[in-house]
Amino acid sequence: MAEPGLLCVHAHPDDEALWTGGVLAKYAGAGARTGVVTCTWAEGTRRAGELERSLDILGAGAPRLLGYADSGVPDSAPGAPPFSEAPFDEVTERLVGQIRRFRPDVVITYDAYGGYGHPDHVRAHRATVAAVEAAGHDQLYPESGAPWQPRALYLVTVARSVVAEVWREAFGERAEDGGPLPGVPDERITTVVDVRPWADRKWAALHAHVSEVERGAAFTRLTSLPAPLRDRLLGTEWYLRRDLVPAAGPGRDLPGEGLL
Repeated sequence: MAEPGLLCVHAHPDDEALWTGGVLAKYAGAGARTGVVTCTWAEGTRRAGELERSLDILGAGAPRLLGYADSGVPDSAPGAPPFSEAPFDEVTERLVGQIRRFRPDVVITYDAYGGYGHPDHVRAHRATVAAVEAAGHDQLYPESGAPWQPRALYLVTVARSVVAEVWREAFGERAEDGGPLPGVPDERITTVVDVRPWADRKWAALHAHVSEVERGAAFTRLTSLPAPLRDRLLGTEWYLRRDLVPAAGPGRDLPGEGLL
Protein backbone atom coordinates (compact mmCIF):
# COMPACT_ATOMS: atom_id res chain seq x y z
CA MET A 1 0.00 0.00 0.00
CA ALA A 2 1.32 3.44 -0.94
CA GLU A 3 2.22 5.86 1.81
CA PRO A 4 -0.38 8.55 2.61
CA GLY A 5 -0.13 11.51 0.25
CA LEU A 6 -0.47 15.29 0.48
CA LEU A 7 -0.81 17.41 -2.67
CA CYS A 8 -0.70 21.23 -2.65
CA VAL A 9 -2.14 23.39 -5.43
CA HIS A 10 -0.50 26.81 -5.67
CA ALA A 11 -0.73 29.67 -8.12
CA HIS A 12 2.92 30.74 -8.44
CA PRO A 13 6.44 29.54 -7.72
CA ASP A 14 7.37 30.56 -4.14
CA ASP A 15 3.80 30.13 -2.82
CA GLU A 16 4.60 26.53 -1.92
CA ALA A 17 7.34 27.72 0.45
CA LEU A 18 5.65 30.82 1.83
CA TRP A 19 2.24 29.29 2.55
CA THR A 20 2.82 25.55 3.07
CA GLY A 21 6.59 25.03 3.28
CA GLY A 22 6.45 23.87 6.89
CA VAL A 23 3.75 21.25 6.36
CA LEU A 24 5.45 19.97 3.20
CA ALA A 25 8.79 19.56 4.99
CA LYS A 26 7.15 18.10 8.11
CA TYR A 27 5.23 15.37 6.32
CA ALA A 28 7.92 14.57 3.78
CA GLY A 29 10.24 13.98 6.73
CA ALA A 30 7.64 11.71 8.33
CA GLY A 31 7.46 9.50 5.23
CA ALA A 32 4.38 10.86 3.45
CA ARG A 33 4.27 11.38 -0.30
CA THR A 34 4.19 15.13 -0.89
CA GLY A 35 3.77 17.07 -4.11
CA VAL A 36 2.97 20.54 -5.45
CA VAL A 37 0.97 21.57 -8.50
CA THR A 38 1.93 25.08 -9.66
CA CYS A 39 -0.60 26.68 -11.97
CA THR A 40 1.60 29.31 -13.65
CA TRP A 41 4.99 29.62 -15.34
CA ALA A 42 6.35 27.28 -17.98
CA GLU A 43 9.17 24.78 -18.06
CA GLY A 44 12.49 26.37 -18.96
CA THR A 45 11.76 29.73 -17.32
CA ARG A 46 13.91 31.06 -14.49
CA ARG A 47 11.17 30.80 -11.91
CA ALA A 48 10.40 27.19 -12.88
CA GLY A 49 14.04 26.38 -12.15
CA GLU A 50 13.82 28.14 -8.80
CA LEU A 51 10.66 26.16 -8.03
CA GLU A 52 12.54 22.93 -8.69
CA ARG A 53 15.21 23.90 -6.15
CA SER A 54 12.60 24.92 -3.57
CA LEU A 55 10.73 21.62 -3.91
CA ASP A 56 13.97 19.71 -3.53
CA ILE A 57 14.63 21.51 -0.23
CA LEU A 58 11.11 20.73 0.99
CA GLY A 59 11.19 17.09 -0.19
CA ALA A 60 8.17 17.60 -2.43
CA GLY A 61 9.35 15.98 -5.65
CA ALA A 62 9.52 17.43 -9.13
CA PRO A 63 7.50 20.46 -10.30
CA ARG A 64 4.01 19.77 -11.61
CA LEU A 65 3.30 22.74 -13.85
CA LEU A 66 -0.08 23.50 -15.45
CA GLY A 67 1.71 25.96 -17.75
CA TYR A 68 -0.56 29.00 -17.62
CA ALA A 69 0.79 32.55 -17.59
CA ASP A 70 1.17 34.46 -14.36
CA SER A 71 -1.46 37.19 -14.64
CA GLY A 72 0.34 40.37 -15.71
CA VAL A 73 3.56 38.51 -16.70
CA PRO A 74 3.07 37.22 -20.28
CA ASP A 75 6.67 36.00 -20.53
CA SER A 76 6.00 33.52 -17.74
CA ALA A 77 4.35 31.18 -20.28
CA PRO A 78 4.61 32.55 -23.84
CA GLY A 79 1.47 31.86 -25.85
CA ALA A 80 -0.54 30.62 -22.87
CA PRO A 81 -3.50 32.53 -21.43
CA PRO A 82 -3.27 34.20 -18.02
CA PHE A 83 -4.28 31.69 -15.39
CA SER A 84 -7.04 33.90 -14.00
CA GLU A 85 -8.61 34.10 -17.48
CA ALA A 86 -8.17 30.48 -18.61
CA PRO A 87 -11.36 28.47 -19.21
CA PHE A 88 -12.53 27.23 -15.83
CA ASP A 89 -13.50 23.76 -17.03
CA GLU A 90 -10.12 23.31 -18.70
CA VAL A 91 -8.28 24.25 -15.51
CA THR A 92 -10.49 21.94 -13.45
CA GLU A 93 -9.87 19.03 -15.82
CA ARG A 94 -6.09 19.50 -15.60
CA LEU A 95 -6.27 19.53 -11.82
CA VAL A 96 -8.46 16.42 -11.81
CA GLY A 97 -5.75 14.68 -13.83
CA GLN A 98 -3.09 15.74 -11.33
CA ILE A 99 -5.19 14.48 -8.40
CA ARG A 100 -5.95 11.14 -10.05
CA ARG A 101 -2.31 10.53 -10.92
CA PHE A 102 -0.96 11.48 -7.48
CA ARG A 103 -3.86 9.94 -5.49
CA PRO A 104 -3.52 12.14 -2.39
CA ASP A 105 -5.32 11.61 0.90
CA VAL A 106 -5.20 15.37 1.50
CA VAL A 107 -5.26 18.32 -0.91
CA ILE A 108 -4.22 21.84 0.16
CA THR A 109 -4.92 25.15 -1.55
CA TYR A 110 -5.77 28.73 -0.52
CA ASP A 111 -8.86 30.00 1.28
CA ALA A 112 -11.66 31.59 -0.76
CA TYR A 113 -9.94 35.00 -0.75
CA GLY A 114 -6.80 33.42 -2.15
CA GLY A 115 -4.87 34.46 0.95
CA TYR A 116 -4.75 38.12 -0.03
CA GLY A 117 -7.03 38.53 -3.03
CA HIS A 118 -4.64 37.85 -5.92
CA PRO A 119 -6.78 36.75 -8.92
CA ASP A 120 -4.54 33.76 -9.63
CA HIS A 121 -4.89 32.61 -6.01
CA VAL A 122 -8.67 33.01 -6.11
CA ARG A 123 -8.83 31.00 -9.34
CA ALA A 124 -6.63 28.28 -7.80
CA HIS A 125 -9.00 28.03 -4.84
CA ARG A 126 -12.14 27.79 -6.97
CA ALA A 127 -10.72 25.29 -9.46
CA THR A 128 -9.24 23.09 -6.74
CA VAL A 129 -12.53 22.97 -4.83
CA ALA A 130 -14.24 21.85 -8.05
CA ALA A 131 -11.48 19.36 -8.90
CA VAL A 132 -11.38 17.53 -5.55
CA GLU A 133 -15.11 16.89 -5.89
CA ALA A 134 -14.96 15.90 -9.55
CA ALA A 135 -11.93 13.62 -9.18
CA GLY A 136 -14.01 11.02 -7.32
CA HIS A 137 -16.74 10.75 -9.96
CA ASP A 138 -16.19 8.26 -12.78
CA GLN A 139 -18.69 10.14 -14.96
CA LEU A 140 -16.52 13.27 -15.01
CA TYR A 141 -13.33 13.70 -17.07
CA PRO A 142 -12.99 9.94 -17.82
CA GLU A 143 -9.90 10.58 -19.96
CA SER A 144 -8.06 12.06 -16.95
CA GLY A 145 -7.58 8.73 -15.20
CA ALA A 146 -9.31 6.41 -12.76
CA PRO A 147 -11.46 8.14 -10.13
CA TRP A 148 -9.83 9.08 -6.85
CA GLN A 149 -11.47 10.82 -3.90
CA PRO A 150 -9.21 12.71 -1.48
CA ARG A 151 -10.58 12.47 2.03
CA ALA A 152 -9.97 16.09 3.05
CA LEU A 153 -9.31 19.51 1.60
CA TYR A 154 -7.34 22.03 3.65
CA LEU A 155 -7.46 25.75 2.88
CA VAL A 156 -4.33 27.59 4.00
CA THR A 157 -5.07 30.94 5.59
CA VAL A 158 -3.88 33.26 8.37
CA ALA A 159 -5.53 34.00 11.71
CA ARG A 160 -6.96 37.53 11.62
CA SER A 161 -5.35 38.44 14.96
CA VAL A 162 -1.94 37.74 13.43
CA VAL A 163 -2.82 39.76 10.33
CA ALA A 164 -3.60 42.78 12.50
CA GLU A 165 -0.30 42.45 14.34
CA VAL A 166 1.72 42.09 11.14
CA TRP A 167 -0.06 45.05 9.56
CA ARG A 168 0.98 47.37 12.34
CA GLU A 169 4.61 46.27 12.17
CA ALA A 170 4.92 46.10 8.37
CA PHE A 171 2.90 49.15 7.36
CA GLY A 172 2.69 51.34 10.46
CA GLU A 173 -1.10 51.48 10.32
CA ARG A 174 -4.09 49.59 11.61
CA ALA A 175 -5.24 46.70 9.45
CA GLU A 176 -8.82 47.99 9.43
CA ASP A 177 -7.69 51.24 7.76
CA GLY A 178 -6.98 49.43 4.47
CA GLY A 179 -9.08 47.32 2.11
CA PRO A 180 -10.31 43.76 2.66
CA LEU A 181 -8.16 41.93 5.17
CA PRO A 182 -6.32 38.68 4.47
CA GLY A 183 -7.10 35.65 6.57
CA VAL A 184 -10.18 34.68 8.57
CA PRO A 185 -11.42 35.35 12.13
CA ASP A 186 -9.50 33.24 14.61
CA GLU A 187 -12.55 31.22 15.63
CA ARG A 188 -12.89 29.83 12.09
CA ILE A 189 -9.43 28.25 12.11
CA THR A 190 -9.74 24.46 12.41
CA THR A 191 -6.07 23.44 12.30
CA VAL A 192 -2.96 25.20 13.58
CA VAL A 193 0.30 23.44 12.67
CA ASP A 194 3.46 24.18 14.63
CA VAL A 195 6.20 23.99 11.98
CA ARG A 196 8.99 25.65 13.99
CA PRO A 197 11.28 22.59 13.65
CA TRP A 198 11.08 23.07 9.86
CA ALA A 199 11.20 26.88 9.74
CA ASP A 200 14.84 26.96 8.63
CA ARG A 201 14.05 24.67 5.71
CA LYS A 202 11.02 26.79 4.85
CA TRP A 203 13.19 29.94 4.87
CA ALA A 204 15.81 28.20 2.69
CA ALA A 205 13.10 27.19 0.20
CA LEU A 206 11.89 30.78 0.04
CA HIS A 207 15.44 31.93 -0.70
CA ALA A 208 15.66 29.42 -3.56
CA HIS A 209 13.37 31.85 -5.41
CA VAL A 210 16.24 34.21 -6.15
CA SER A 211 14.29 36.35 -8.60
CA GLU A 212 11.71 37.14 -5.90
CA VAL A 213 14.41 37.83 -3.33
CA GLU A 214 16.00 40.30 -5.77
CA ARG A 215 12.61 41.90 -6.45
CA GLY A 216 11.91 42.44 -2.76
CA ALA A 217 8.14 42.37 -2.21
CA ALA A 218 7.13 39.87 0.49
CA PHE A 219 10.72 39.07 1.36
CA THR A 220 11.48 42.69 2.21
CA ARG A 221 8.48 42.87 4.52
CA LEU A 222 9.30 39.56 6.16
CA THR A 223 12.89 40.48 6.87
CA SER A 224 11.86 43.90 8.20
CA LEU A 225 9.53 42.43 10.82
CA PRO A 226 10.71 42.05 14.42
CA ALA A 227 12.34 38.63 14.80
CA PRO A 228 9.69 37.21 17.21
CA LEU A 229 6.84 38.09 14.84
CA ARG A 230 8.71 36.83 11.77
CA ASP A 231 9.49 33.58 13.57
CA ARG A 232 5.84 33.23 14.53
CA LEU A 233 4.78 33.67 10.90
CA LEU A 234 7.33 31.19 9.59
CA GLY A 235 6.77 28.74 12.42
CA THR A 236 2.97 28.47 12.24
CA GLU A 237 0.59 27.51 9.45
CA TRP A 238 -3.18 27.96 9.73
CA TYR A 239 -5.81 25.89 7.91
CA LEU A 240 -9.52 25.44 7.38
CA ARG A 241 -10.43 21.74 7.04
CA ARG A 242 -13.14 20.53 4.67
CA ASP A 243 -13.98 16.81 4.90
CA LEU A 244 -14.72 15.21 1.53
CA VAL A 245 -15.75 11.79 2.83
CA PRO A 246 -17.80 10.96 5.96
CA ALA A 247 -15.74 11.10 9.13
CA ALA A 248 -16.41 7.39 9.72
CA GLY A 249 -15.51 6.48 6.14
CA PRO A 250 -12.26 5.04 4.85
CA GLY A 251 -9.17 7.16 5.14
CA ARG A 252 -5.78 7.44 6.79
CA ASP A 253 -4.09 10.06 8.87
CA LEU A 254 -0.79 11.33 7.64
CA PRO A 255 2.13 10.19 9.79
CA GLY A 256 3.27 12.31 12.70
CA GLU A 257 0.70 14.06 14.87
CA GLY A 258 -2.24 13.31 12.57
CA LEU A 259 -3.10 17.01 12.23
CA LEU A 260 -3.93 16.62 8.58
